[in-house]
Amino acid sequence: MLDPKTLDEMARKFSENLPGGLREFQQEMERNMRTAMQSTFNRLDLVTREEFDAQTKVLARTRAQLEALEERVAALENAAREQD
Repeated sequence: MLDPKTLDEMARKFSENLPGGLREFQQEMERNMRTAMQSTFNRLDLVTREEFDAQTKVLARTRAQLEALEERVAALENAAREQD
């Protein structure tokens, strides 16, 4: 999820680029844009960098365990074939 400060900054930059006549609606526009962006980002189901890195580490460990198990199964299959 994006930091609320980042969303505030994005909304502020958007509203600063409005023509002078529309500046009186700046606060309302910021509020509306912040809400719209938050809703969009929530629908995208984004994760933080920390969550992504943690899941990457879990995946690497799982992959290593899978490779070790595959090697053990192959060794057991070879041993079973040699006994037959």
